Amino acid sequence: MSKAKNNPKPTVDDRCILCGKPYAHLHEVYGGKNRQNSIEHKLQVRLCLEHHTGKEGVHNRPSLDVSLKQACQVDFEKTHTREEFMRLIGRNYL
Repeated sequence: MSKAKNNPKPTVDDRCILCGKPYAHLHEVYGGKNRQNSIEHKLQVRLCLEHHTGKEGVHNRPSLDVSLKQACQVDFEKTHTREEFMRLIGRNYL
């Protein structure tokens, strides 16, 4: 199985979900061993540079990281079961 590809080139229409700035990059909400699952199942959000890797960004603010994981799980479970989420990600964030 080949790895899913990310869309690395943001456009003016790709806005940060937190502040609305354009050219926001895709962030895989579930990283590490689940990065490919995040890409394949579109468990991604757009974040501007500050909210992605900056001082107040998801990579430096654990509370923001968990809150994004919870929101993505809720969204995933609108069309899938909790059991499917657990098989895919391996942890319940709710």
